[in-house]
Amino acid sequence: RAARHRGRCKSFPKDNAANPPHLTAFLAYKAGMTHVVRDLERPGSKAHKKEVVEAVTVVEAPPMVIVGVVGYIETPRGLRALTSVWAEHLSDEVKRRFYKNWYRSKKKAFTKYSAKYADSGKQIAQDLERIKKYSTIVRVIAHTQMNKVRIGQKKAHLMEIQVNGGSIAEKVDWAREHFEKTVSVGDVFEKDEMIDVIGVTKGKGVEGVTARWGTKKLPRKTHRGLRKVACIGAWHPSRVMYSVARSGQDGYHHRTEPNKKIYRIANGSDETSAQTEFDITRKTITPLGGFPHYGEVKEDFVVLKGSCVGVKKRVLTLRKSLRTHSKQSALEKVNLKFIDTSSKFGHGRFQTKEEKKA
Repeated sequence: RAARHRGRCKSFPKDNAANPPHLTAFLAYKAGMTHVVRDLERPGSKAHKKEVVEAVTVVEAPPMVIVGVVGYIETPRGLRALTSVWAEHLSDEVKRRFYKNWYRSKKKAFTKYSAKYADSGKQIAQDLERIKKYSTIVRVIAHTQMNKVRIGQKKAHLMEIQVNGGSIAEKVDWAREHFEKTVSVGDVFEKDEMIDVIGVTKGKGVEGVTARWGTKKLPRKTHRGLRKVACIGAWHPSRVMYSVARSGQDGYHHRTEPNKKIYRIANGSDETSAQTEFDITRKTITPLGGFPHYGEVKEDFVVLKGSCVGVKKRVLTLRKSLRTHSKQSALEKVNLKFIDTSSKFGHGRFQTKEEKKA
């Protein structure tokens, strides 16, 4: 099983000092799936200029709060954290992350640290100067706002996000200016961009070899079951090789899925968030009856092409792509003609409540 519930960025995109400072990743919550209709722009394809129906995933991404900055120095053994600087005020959402049992705790986290800001923040300024002087990589500490997303959890998800663009001093200044401020998903990504989705897959528990590895079933008359591997290796070497399919844990694995195209970034509370140029019906992205096992999307959301890992409500890390894209499909400008908002609980026929009542 995965060691962590939140998808971890094991690497970030290559830095380019010519660009202004910007974030390279964001946290979002999987709401559900629907489908869209659009005209395909792919010269050479038989479907060029024709309508295609595509499955899309809606992930809710309320603004994240920046609460700290970390400087890293490169050593022969990899990166080493030089120092961390935290903001003066931290919300209870993120403080919960530092406790196993919040209601029994004294809730004293960061009370002594915030005193550093008392004497005009001399110590804080020194730490920031150290980061500017010695660090080669700067990352901000940001957390999600759990009161904005209804997934039955109060403890915020906290992650380090690398700041790319500009000089080291500009990065640190940018991070310091954004302390206790929010950053929206629209500030990090844009429409038609290709991104990577990092998360933990849906857990399946213990599975046999047929489901876990897709091995061929044995003939029907096999003694003692047929969903097995008949030979698990030679007599010698007298041990089972790691490459032999065995039964065990399936699912709840950490996975990085590259190249997901963003079809739309909008706000769920906007009455026209699922409106298109061709379908002028005023409707929000939430389907009739809400997304099954999730509910309503009321905050910023991202529509991604295809499926992505995890169950509903699972926290996903959206990261800027590590690759430079040159394929036509990656550079294509997408113009949606229709977004389906019929009920996902059964065979939905109506797009809006008004249509259902009519």
